[in-house]
Amino acid sequence: MRHPFLFLPFAYPFIFVLPLFYVTLQPKSIFSLCKNYCLFMIEDMKKNLTIREWSEEDRPREKMLIRGASALSDAELLAILIGSGNRDESAVELSRRIMTASQHNLNELAKFSIHDLCKKFKGIGPAKAITIKAALELGKRRRTSGNVERKKISSSLDLYDLFEPSLIDLQHEEFWIALLNGANKVMEVSRLTQGGSNQTVVDIPMILKLALEKKAASLAVAHNHPSGQKYPSNEDDKVTKRVKAGCDAIGVRLLDHIIIAANNGYYSYCDEGKI
Repeated sequence: MRHPFLFLPFAYPFIFVLPLFYVTLQPKSIFSLCKNYCLFMIEDMKKNLTIREWSEEDRPREKMLIRGASALSDAELLAILIGSGNRDESAVELSRRIMTASQHNLNELAKFSIHDLCKKFKGIGPAKAITIKAALELGKRRRTSGNVERKKISSSLDLYDLFEPSLIDLQHEEFWIALLNGANKVMEVSRLTQGGSNQTVVDIPMILKLALEKKAASLAVAHNHPSGQKYPSNEDDKVTKRVKAGCDAIGVRLLDHIIIAANNGYYSYCDEGKI
């Protein structure tokens, strides 16, 4: 019969190493060393298990069912979406690596295209990448759907909160408009134009047409700077003046022009006294 220790690989270091330290280490130190090594071995063994082999409270789906969605980390929620990992990683480990590559920021994750996700991460194919992008888009739409229901605008921050979910993680410029009634409540929010990474063409006649069709008392416009540059360019100043002149001509008030900078806040023409 084989000795039981032959079936416990983690015991070998104790057999050969502990006698060498016995003279110099106190009993408490020896106990601490053994405890830490055992914990290390358990964690290392756990990494090689599939999610189904984990204890129930450690599985993302079961954890969500028992403790609620708020108890899960971003990586665990992502693991539920992708369902499985690859030959070397569980779904949770793969998700943690994805979140690390995204600087643990969902806005940064949203910047990855479907092609990026498939290329950068082993185990992520088109179906999983599409699922991730769809979930992020739903999150974005959830933030905007409640805002457009007669939200009252009283400051540039209100406008930032209105436009930011649609513009914050884009890799190209877009120009948006919000139409408001006489009580400064939002009637409609829509995208006007889409451009490249540095600039988008603004259709001034379309802005005025929409304002007249919806019988708007005022409007606000916004666009994004994917570069993160918060301050307006000369072209931005020219566009703002043209929009302001057009609004004055049809009797509609231009409340503000907001520039949303990627992860760098926003710029308000109204706050800066330029409207």
